[in-house]
Amino acid sequence: MPPQIKRLALLFTIFIGCFILVRHFLVPKSFGKYGHYRADSVEENKSAAVNYAGADVCTGCHEDIAKTKADGKHARIACETCHGPGGKHIEDPSSFKPNRPKGRQFCGMCHAKNAARPKAIPQVDLEKHNEGMECYLCHKAHSPKIR
Repeated sequence: MPPQIKRLALLFTIFIGCFILVRHFLVPKSFGKYGHYRADSVEENKSAAVNYAGADVCTGCHEDIAKTKADGKHARIACETCHGPGGKHIEDPSSFKPNRPKGRQFCGMCHAKNAARPKAIPQVDLEKHNEGMECYLCHKAHSPKIR
């Protein structure tokens, strides 16, 4: 066997050995227990504080809005999708108010023209559609039919 092949084989052996050694120290012990992820993350995520309240809790206090929303195009969109996590608001409604999104750019996050978006979601060109007007002047946020 030529000497350069022997040196190359030795180099590969050293590289593979180093890789296995480094991997041993970098990969967590629980990795692979439940598949291709770190099993300890399950317990870590369980212990994290819950920030979301859920739409059912929102409906308890905001029945009128829930009724309007149920009849509209946004019926299947969770309240916290637009208003943010409501956990703190549920704990103390007077001290923490959820986001009250307004503005063309906010609505545009879902409704701006985008070829990658499903065709079922109404899309508008924000530059041309009712230029200079806010969306809420023509549409209700919870049931976006034209007023």
